[in-house]
Amino acid sequence: MKRSMKRSILLAAGLVMLSLPALAATQEEAEAALAAARAAESEAVAAKAAWIPTETALIKAAKALAAEKWDEAKLAADEALALARLSVEQANEQKTSWRNAVFR
Repeated sequence: MKRSMKRSILLAAGLVMLSLPALAATQEEAEAALAAARAAESEAVAAKAAWIPTETALIKAAKALAAEKWDEAKLAADEALALARLSVEQANEQKTSWRNAVFR
């Protein structure tokens, strides 16, 4: 194979790989992401660890879903999911970490 042909193939493959994240989210993906984020937020509320930014992201996702902006809805729902998981993780960590701060 000629060098220029190899380079062309690699360039084309690279361009294809770069375009993959730009694929649009579907309604089903956005709805599934929002459902997962709401479930994680319920867990955070149960742990008494809910964060306000999580609620903000959930509201943003719901509004984008209602406006049929699937990409925005999925992005906001993914953000809410991450925040909810982090809040639960923080709550679990703080259940025991305070013991290390107590003077003995």
